Amino acid sequence: MTFFLETLLGGLLAGTMYSLVAIGFVLIYKASGVFNFAQGAMLLFAALTFVSLQEQGLPFALALLLTVAVMAIGAIAIERAVLRPLVNRSQITLFMATLGLSFVIEGLAQGLMGAQVRALDLGIDDVPLFIGEVMVSQFDLVAAATAAVLVTVLALLFNSTRIGVSLRAVADDTRAALSVGIDLNRIWQIVWAVAGIVGLVAGLLWGARQGVQFSLSLVVLKALPVLIIGGFTSIGGAIVGGLIVGAAENLAEVYIGAYIGGGITPWFAYALALVFLYIRPAGLFGERAIERV
Repeated sequence: MTFFLETLLGGLLAGTMYSLVAIGFVLIYKASGVFNFAQGAMLLFAALTFVSLQEQGLPFALALLLTVAVMAIGAIAIERAVLRPLVNRSQITLFMATLGLSFVIEGLAQGLMGAQVRALDLGIDDVPLFIGEVMVSQFDLVAAATAAVLVTVLALLFNSTRIGVSLRAVADDTRAALSVGIDLNRIWQIVWAVAGIVGLVAGLLWGARQGVQFSLSLVVLKALPVLIIGGFTSIGGAIVGGLIVGAAENLAEVYIGAYIGGGITPWFAYALALVFLYIRPAGLFGERAIERV
C-alpha cells in the first residue's frame, strides 16, 4: 500500500508541472480563442533570459524581475505586431501565426543567448522527504506549492478585479464586450503578458529539472493531453488535467509497463486524452465554443 501511495502521490506532484504549462494556453485561449503554439517557445525564452542574466552576475531577485519585464514587454509586442493585424481572421490563421511565432522566438533566443545547455539552480534540492511512510520529492512539493500559489493569484486577478470582469466579458461574448467599450487590444495585451509570466514560472521549474535547452520548448506537447482532459477554457481544468495525466502515467508505468516491457510514459497521456475525446470532447471543465470577432 505504501508503494502504491508513493507512486500515486509522485504522479500527482509531477502532474502539477504539466499544469503550469497548460495554464498559459488556457489564459490565451479563453481570452482570444487562439491556441498559442508559441507558449513553449515563450517558456524557453523566459528560462534562457533568466539564466543568461544570472551568468552576467546579476543576483537572483534582480534577474527574476528583469525577466518578468522582458516577458511582459515581449507579450505586448506580440499582441501589437502579430495579433492585432489578424483580428477578424479565422482561428486556423491565428494558430498558424503562433506556430510561425514559435520558430521566430526560438531563433531569436538562439541568436541572442546561444544554443548550449545551461544548468539552472533554483536552490531547491531534489531530495526525498517522508510524509509518514510515504516518500516524495522535495522538488515536486515545491513545484506543487508554486502551482497552488499561481492559481490562487490568477483566481484573485480574474475574479476580483475590473480586468477580470473585462476578461470574462470578452470570453463570453466578444461583440457584446466591444459594444460596452471594453478595449479588446488592452485585454489581449494583459492576458499575453500574464501568460508570459506563467511561462517564466514553468520555464524555471522545468529548466531546473532537466536543464535549460532547446528541447524545453517541446514541453508544450505534454500540455496537449492535459488541455484535452481538463478543457481549454478552465484554469482549474488545467490543474485537474495535469493531476490526472501525472497520476495515470506513473501508475501505468509501474503496474502495466511491467507486462509490456515498459516505455509507457511517452505515449500513455495521449492515449488517455483520446479516450476523453470520445466520451467528453470538451474536457471535464470545458465550455462550448465561443463566437469570436
